[in-house]
Amino acid sequence: MMSKIISTKKLPNPIGPYVPAIQIQNFIFLSGQISQGDNTKKNISTQTQEILTNINIILESININVSNIIKTTIFMINLKDINIVNDIYKNFFFKYSNNLPARSCVEVSKLPQYAKIEIEAIAFKHPKS
Repeated sequence: MMSKIISTKKLPNPIGPYVPAIQIQNFIFLSGQISQGDNTKKNISTQTQEILTNINIILESININVSNIIKTTIFMINLKDINIVNDIYKNFFFKYSNNLPARSCVEVSKLPQYAKIEIEAIAFKHPKS
């Protein structure tokens, strides 16, 4: 099965041995995204906004956007912040579509670079896109 690596110069390089996203047929699998820079000085709102914006930048590099996302997984270090994340998440997706993707959300003990949240996504690129 042929796969295509998706990357963009608009975002920093990944912090580890992985690619930002990979396309297999019409499915795009985005690696977990975290906020870049000094996360110890960024609150959950700022990090969530940055992550969702970066996800959209990756998708726009192949001429689609967050309306094409069918599934997300959110990793958080503190589920007490879920209401803040939910508000930002819902508003962000409703900017592009009247639908929300399927989603899982789990609390984890630690994330890279002191991030408070990480989001990965799966998108579907319609053949006519």
